[in-house]
Amino acid sequence: MPTQKLPGRVLVANRGEIARRIIRACHELGIQAVAAYGPGEERALHVEDADDAYRLASDAVLPYLDIEAMIEVARRSGAAAVHPGYGFLAENAAFVGACAEAGLIFIGPPASAIRAMGDKVEARRIAALAGVEAVPGTDEPVGSAEEARTWADHHGYPVAVKAAGGGGGRGFRVARHPEELADAFAGSAGEAARYFGNPAVYVERYLEQPRHVEVQLFADGHGNALALGERDCSVQRRHQKLIEETPAPGIGEDLRQNLWNAAVSLARAVDYRGAGTVEFLLDANGRFYFLEMNTRIQVEHTITEAVTGIDLVKEQIRVAAGFPLSFQRTDVQPRGHAIECRINAEDPGRGFAPGPGTLATYREPGGPGIRVDGAMDVGATILPAYDSLIAKLITWGRDRDEAIARMERALAEFRISGVPTTIPFHQAVLAHPVFRAGEVATTFVADHPEVLPAPSAVAGAVEASSTPEAPGPQREILVEVDGRRLAVRLPEALASVSTPRQATPGRSRPPTKRQRESGGAIAADGTELRSPIQGTVVRVGVETGQDVRKGDLICVVEAMKMENELVAHRDGTVTALGVATGDAVKIGAVLAEIG
Repeated sequence: MPTQKLPGRVLVANRGEIARRIIRACHELGIQAVAAYGPGEERALHVEDADDAYRLASDAVLPYLDIEAMIEVARRSGAAAVHPGYGFLAENAAFVGACAEAGLIFIGPPASAIRAMGDKVEARRIAALAGVEAVPGTDEPVGSAEEARTWADHHGYPVAVKAAGGGGGRGFRVARHPEELADAFAGSAGEAARYFGNPAVYVERYLEQPRHVEVQLFADGHGNALALGERDCSVQRRHQKLIEETPAPGIGEDLRQNLWNAAVSLARAVDYRGAGTVEFLLDANGRFYFLEMNTRIQVEHTITEAVTGIDLVKEQIRVAAGFPLSFQRTDVQPRGHAIECRINAEDPGRGFAPGPGTLATYREPGGPGIRVDGAMDVGATILPAYDSLIAKLITWGRDRDEAIARMERALAEFRISGVPTTIPFHQAVLAHPVFRAGEVATTFVADHPEVLPAPSAVAGAVEASSTPEAPGPQREILVEVDGRRLAVRLPEALASVSTPRQATPGRSRPPTKRQRESGGAIAADGTELRSPIQGTVVRVGVETGQDVRKGDLICVVEAMKMENELVAHRDGTVTALGVATGDAVKIGAVLAEIG
């Protein structure tokens, strides 16, 4: 355990809003924050917020996954600790080991806990030993679709095929009938291999209309492990969360305490330290089942902070530095109600298709009980290589009704143009009587398609271009010296000298009127099926000459860390295929001809 001394300098091994959140926590603790950044992010807000910044010297598509490059930035910057945020390297035990070898404090749990909970099959076994019941499923990964079908035929349908080494909705497929299992197995294993480098999957019963409830916990190196409340995360698309709230509505005090106790028992079973979340599925009878444990800070940690008043990121840094928890069980008295809506660059009216592009307008809401965690401003580009999150909108109220009312007001005040967003979807959900009653299940979106707005007319995937020069003399320029980002202010005598500015995808010219009005998707035209999104083909589901019916899978295109199933627009025969696995496609590209 480290001595009780805060690090003087922390490398933030992440980007976007979570990087900014960590930087703010560091500054409140009197710690210098170092940003890492990739191509096109020289002017990103997390870079500008930091005390120092270094480019990741990596040729990887996602440089934030390059362990060697990240450790090198930590070494060169003089950082004493590394905070991984969430995603990327946050739950990578090899990265934790690399930090230890480099003499760096990893602000997160020990590698042993990450390994134990990162293997979902092993996590289920540990949960059982800790007295926490898991959803019925296989005790080992399944090696083939046939093996999965043997288990499913014996235990019944529907079943979920899930990545053994992942989470967050990745590598998750549902088969409701035997004939769907082969595709579910292939899709889950393929996505698991791409996102987690591990194609292993397992099978478990798929619970119909469960609630998704998770418990925020915190543990230190001094024997303390506490629950800080539960969150309901049942409003989802593709098994990925869109709206979260705390406390979970309709949860009685006995059930609440049982959930909290189960989470703490699991944390103690793996000698956990730091912030973590234990996720459960809750059936209609009030029985809960262990789902998984996330060994990191969560996207939705914000709402727990809102009701407890505890800064979870500052607490992470303190615990990693060897300090005990700054609060006791009696201090955890959640007050009021909080809701988070994820504002994504997605088109809910087109199956939540991602819409990378440039923000022509961006204005955040404000007022009592409103918090916005974002990393965008006018002219910023949402890069296709990363996820679609624009900002997290959080509201707090004295009760659930007030939190909902404030969220409705804040959503109406939010001004974003240039890309499609999930704001209309959130507005429809908050007004829906099922949500108002606190009775949402994970199947809510599928069960209530009326919450899906009409397809957006906003253009997505706007091409990046150079940043226009601002009027008046240039007073500050950015330079890189051996990979280190430096902001240089010119003397007054040189202020009028023209200086070139690098064209970066991070800050681009707003879209033209024609681009804004062209629409976010290309409709099928006669026999041609065209791609509504820009991305990479990760799977082709048909062959030339194959007969298909409207709605049959043609191919899967990955964009902004989401896999999008593109389906036949008509009955007929595939007369030509325009793509193969691995191809990059643009909006409007012909995927197939169906005659």
